[in-house]
Amino acid sequence: MGSDVSELKVVRYSREGGTALVTLDRPDRLNAWTGRMHTEYRSCITEAESDPEVRVIVVTGAGRGFCAGADQTALAGHAERGGYDPGTDPDELTNPGYGVRAEFDHDFAFHFGLTKPMIAAINGPAAGVGLVLACYADLRFAAAGAKLTTSHGKLNLPAEYGLSWLLPRLVGTGRALDLLLSSRVILAEEALAWGLVNRVEPADELLTATLSYADELARSVSRHSLAASKRQTYVDLHRDLGTSIEDAEARLEAMMREPDFARGVAALARRESPDYR
Repeated sequence: MGSDVSELKVVRYSREGGTALVTLDRPDRLNAWTGRMHTEYRSCITEAESDPEVRVIVVTGAGRGFCAGADQTALAGHAERGGYDPGTDPDELTNPGYGVRAEFDHDFAFHFGLTKPMIAAINGPAAGVGLVLACYADLRFAAAGAKLTTSHGKLNLPAEYGLSWLLPRLVGTGRALDLLLSSRVILAEEALAWGLVNRVEPADELLTATLSYADELARSVSRHSLAASKRQTYVDLHRDLGTSIEDAEARLEAMMREPDFARGVAALARRESPDYR
């Protein structure tokens, strides 16, 4: 597979075949979140979303952690100033995924407006905003023993970035409230039993397994089907069943006229898996 690599200061972006790999890169701080990281992360997602060669996005952390939450130095600064200050120019922020629905035109919710599926490879602790980021991914693969926590309660903060809306939809109200009220730590294995993560892999095999799954998606499922399935899922959370069915029927009629439909039918007749690359 071909490889393109570009370097950013605290977030790295690379592309391997049809998969964009976004890596939070502050390993000495367990990839703690800062305003600069937020800006660069959105820039990377914009690049992946706009690249026609990218079919799937994978986000992970460098070193031992996924994202240990907000940077402690930044938190101390917020406490001193009596409010949140990202320390970056808001004009630097790009807006991937915006323009689909007004509900999606917000921090982290923009993931629902992307056309590319995203997988979070949770290679270590995911706390606070790190857990938020993982939850807004479409799928979550975690390293065995990885620690997850909301953490906000111990800082006198509310549930962050719509997590109080999202978590109940992922794991049910009771389990969501367990995490939101207690800010306790759960391990990847418990998160798997809850359905909060989709797979648990040995730490040294996590990224390879995640990229392999992403490559299989890129190869065997058409890009239009990936985009349509993701869009239908998140938009349907905000509308009634009848409207969902009408939208599905309109998409069905349009997509059956596309070459990829004929390609898929031909592969099925040959009892083969289609190759959409």
